[in-house]
Amino acid sequence: MIGILFCAALLASPADTAAVETAPTVITLEQALQIALSESPTVKIADKEVERTGYSRKGTYSALFPTIDGSASYQRTIKKQVMYMDFDMSSITGGGDSSQAAASSSGTSSGGGIEVGRWNTWTGGVTAAMPLVNAQLWKSLKISDLDVELSVEKARSSRLQTVEQVKQTYFVCLLAREAFNVYKSVYENALENLEQIQRKYNAQKASELELTRAKTSVANAIPDVYDAESSLYISLWQLKAVMGVNLEENIDVAGSLNDYAGNMTSDMMDAESGELTLENNSSMRQLALQAEQLANTVKLQQYANIPSLALAFSFNMNAMTNDFKFSEYKWSPYSYAGLSLSIPIFAGGKRSSAIKQARVQAQELDLQRENTERQLKISIRQDLNTMETAVKSYAAAVSAVESARKAYDIAVKSYDVGRSTLTDLNSAQLALTQAQLSVAQAVYNFMVAKADLEGVIGADFTDTKYQTE
Repeated sequence: MIGILFCAALLASPADTAAVETAPTVITLEQALQIALSESPTVKIADKEVERTGYSRKGTYSALFPTIDGSASYQRTIKKQVMYMDFDMSSITGGGDSSQAAASSSGTSSGGGIEVGRWNTWTGGVTAAMPLVNAQLWKSLKISDLDVELSVEKARSSRLQTVEQVKQTYFVCLLAREAFNVYKSVYENALENLEQIQRKYNAQKASELELTRAKTSVANAIPDVYDAESSLYISLWQLKAVMGVNLEENIDVAGSLNDYAGNMTSDMMDAESGELTLENNSSMRQLALQAEQLANTVKLQQYANIPSLALAFSFNMNAMTNDFKFSEYKWSPYSYAGLSLSIPIFAGGKRSSAIKQARVQAQELDLQRENTERQLKISIRQDLNTMETAVKSYAAAVSAVESARKAYDIAVKSYDVGRSTLTDLNSAQLALTQAQLSVAQAVYNFMVAKADLEGVIGADFTDTKYQTE
């Protein structure tokens, strides 16, 4: 008896201690969704990806504008070039003594040639280029726009997945708490029965066998309570992880699964009568954007056979000296402007292979889209069947709870007057427990299937028609 009372104290202590330390912050489903959409790392990463592709698109559009580059260089000649001429050097000196001519040119000749250039060469300038006609560039801009649209759709997909995960985890918390309450009630009933049998046993109105069975019932109920309590704590931690909040935050979920039971029938009718299309499904939208990208990629590869025209401009200043007297340098300008026409003629079949490769990728994507659409339609049908089954199971479970509760009350009274055994009482308690858990499980199955259905059809959190209330 002392061991059982000690276990009872242990079961009561966590809740009491938690209440003394700090009260948990109770959040509703809508609040959990709003927090997750602003704090979830998955959503933040998707938003960063949209930002990244936006910068990438700007970089692609910059190719339409002129590119201007400045340059500067210095060159020190180690060995000058030598120039040779096929005529008599004496003719340059006006027919004078050839020896004098050779002497006069000794500083600039080498082995019968003339050294040209100076020791220092300084160059600085500006170059500019701009595409005028480039079909590939124009098509790449369209592909870049689609990249941004695809990133936006992936971000939307991340939000939809986050909403679905939060909903399902939230309902797991409600189910875990419902199970905890049921098993705790079973434990309290078993403990109450033990106290009654203990009094009867002390008054010699109950056998030792009945007392032992009562103690066994209490002992068997304790692990279920512990397991249910542990499941509740773990589910709350999972909810915090999905929401993206600090795991040390003390939170609790508001309401119960019974709060959602009243709308099950109407929600089922709305789902069956509504038009459940894949128009807003994120996966199908992404595949459509990828198909459009591949179609543009095929054209991009085809445009590689089209000539391109570009405008170029260059302005340079250079100076050649033998010293470092910068103030005395004579700078010589050099500039030009021109058009550059590039005509593709032959590339060894590279461009043709690229076109065929892009077409094969487009065909693969068509097959993937067809298979994805088939799987999504199957998922919709499974969710609808699960919801329909859950509605029927809920109605049967509610009826079972009423009958089981009535049977348990009768068993308690019958046992008090000695008309039934403790085994009958435990059997009635077990039937009631199973019925109560079946009710909670039916509501949970319905709400999880509904959340999955909303994710498949791409219903946004802001869409009031598909909000979970």
